Amino acid sequence: MNKESLTALEDMRLDKLLHRRIGGSRNQIEQLIKRGFVEVGGKTVTKAGHKVRSGETVTWEIPPQPSYEREAVDFDVPIIYEDDDILVINKPSGLVVHPAPSVKEATLVDWLKAKGVSLSTISGEERHGIVHRLDKETSGAMVVAKNNTAHEALSQQLQRKTMGRYYIAVVDYPLKSSGIVEGPIARNRANRLKMGIVSGGKPAKTAFVKLLSGSGPFELIAAKLFTGRTHQIRVHLSSIGRHIVGDHLYGFKSDKGNMKGKIERVLLHAYQLYLNHPRTGEAMRFVADIPQDFLAVCEQYFEKEKLDEILDPRALPGRFDDICSGVCPEGSEPERS
Repeated sequence: MNKESLTALEDMRLDKLLHRRIGGSRNQIEQLIKRGFVEVGGKTVTKAGHKVRSGETVTWEIPPQPSYEREAVDFDVPIIYEDDDILVINKPSGLVVHPAPSVKEATLVDWLKAKGVSLSTISGEERHGIVHRLDKETSGAMVVAKNNTAHEALSQQLQRKTMGRYYIAVVDYPLKSSGIVEGPIARNRANRLKMGIVSGGKPAKTAFVKLLSGSGPFELIAAKLFTGRTHQIRVHLSSIGRHIVGDHLYGFKSDKGNMKGKIERVLLHAYQLYLNHPRTGEAMRFVADIPQDFLAVCEQYFEKEKLDEILDPRALPGRFDDICSGVCPEGSEPERS
């Protein structure tokens, strides 16, 4: 492992100082410190809140990640945009973003490496280039950082809330109205595979907009995140008695709505991504084409002419104006779902 160091120019918390220098998430910096990979003045420090004094030397090293036996990459991922700094992709449903001990299939990170894409390294070996993520079951737009400068700039946009996504989903019953759902999210105590609204969990807030009702009880909706908790959209819908079609983990029942055939995926798609280019500052928007399996279900239950009109990506951001006025500025989400 290669060590890097810096000399503090002012008194500052250790985690804040490292975050400024090497980027990454606050949690990643905290774990680096807790695991003993950071020294201050030649002594290992394991408390993120340790006060570094001006003139002290801070040394750190990024530990190597364990290698896992995974399947070979035998798929491709649609590329929406690419330049020297960023890669924007349309992630398919069913694709895991980054490796973990429990993941045996090839991941998005594996695909990026197999393609020879230059990637940032500040999030560690397992998360090369990954600025924000999508759950395995969710499809749609993601941006990947191709160098550390871009990664740090994009991470700051997530914190400043100038970068984010608009999602579309099909739910099993219509929402009573467009609006905002709030509820703290943490691991479900009864089922570790799930998240839930739990007292003492991390604050979470989601905006939902009714888009189009169809035959049977199904409805097409849009969602935008204020916060970025795991499974946030799915948890907040479940808390109001609604479930994304295909989301059996959170309570969707296949016998609802006289369904025509089995749904093989969760019908949640990150449809539109917006950000400022990390090098030029240019405001950019990207639309991730809706996958054919998602569209096929929509065309079964919604009138095609109305569907084409309602899914116009140019109009989607404006549909949140009424419920988000003053409280939901574009980009209000260091989001995850």
